[in-house]
Amino acid sequence: MFLSVFDLFKVGIGPSSSHTMGPMVAAARFLDALRGLPFEPAGVRATRHGSLAFTGKGHATDRAVILGLAGFEPSTFDADHARQVLAAIQSEHMSEVHGLPPLRCDPSQDLIFDYGPPLPGHANGMVLSALDAEGDVIFQETYYSTGGGFVSTAAELAGPEGHGGQGPGAPVPYPFETAAQMLAMCEETGLSIAGLKRANELAQMGTLALDTGLAEIWSVMTACLESGLAAEGTLPGGLQVRRRAKAIREKLEAERGTNLIAPHTINDWMTVYAMAVNEEHAAGGRVVTAPSGVSRRRDRARAPSRDDL
Repeated sequence: MFLSVFDLFKVGIGPSSSHTMGPMVAAARFLDALRGLPFEPAGVRATRHGSLAFTGKGHATDRAVILGLAGFEPSTFDADHARQVLAAIQSEHMSEVHGLPPLRCDPSQDLIFDYGPPLPGHANGMVLSALDAEGDVIFQETYYSTGGGFVSTAAELAGPEGHGGQGPGAPVPYPFETAAQMLAMCEETGLSIAGLKRANELAQMGTLALDTGLAEIWSVMTACLESGLAAEGTLPGGLQVRRRAKAIREKLEAERGTNLIAPHTINDWMTVYAMAVNEEHAAGGRVVTAPSGVSRRRDRARAPSRDDL
């Protein structure tokens, strides 16, 4: 199966691609399903199972679901606007999204953590329900957040490819399954790894779309780094972890032009860059996520891995 660079690097939000980004994507898909119903829902409810229940609050799953049901998506997430909308929903218990009537959503009642057995398809399972005016369920869908921001319904996960029944996709000029095959193609064609990969990408999309998408990824990465280097205070989550990147950066900058710079200073700069991005990820900022392991059947059920930072 061809995996695009946009499958591997996704613009999203922290702190977890599986527990934050995936649930928000699932909620957005649920809203699309509601827009296609022949009747109007009056409220929504979300029940998290398995890992989404046990680690959900620490990984802001509840916040991600609320905002997803309010129309937010990871790729266009605006943190300042999200804070305003979240406060309004918590006080007014209503969510207003484009193309749907106002939806009743009381976070204290309609966001449920089920600490019983996980759903059968995957450790990260969630059931989203649409309710009528009397509170009865009129539509329901089960979603699984399978890692790296990928989301499948129960039916899709059970399909032949584990991702909506999709096959291998459009053919590419340089298909490979292993690194050895890829290197052999580079030797045969004279292309670099980047050149080979670009040719495969261009078989799926136009030059403008590819270059624009890559520029967006780089822009988000750069903005995340700069934000992490400038922010200070305490990270959310209740552990009272203080941000450190800004203070370390200022210390390194103060040593410039002195005789105090040690040979390992370059490593200190790399460390503080990584720390800055890590802190932005932990704070739920807009980041680029990169899954640690992507298989041929990328959405197949598997044990949850460590969260990607």
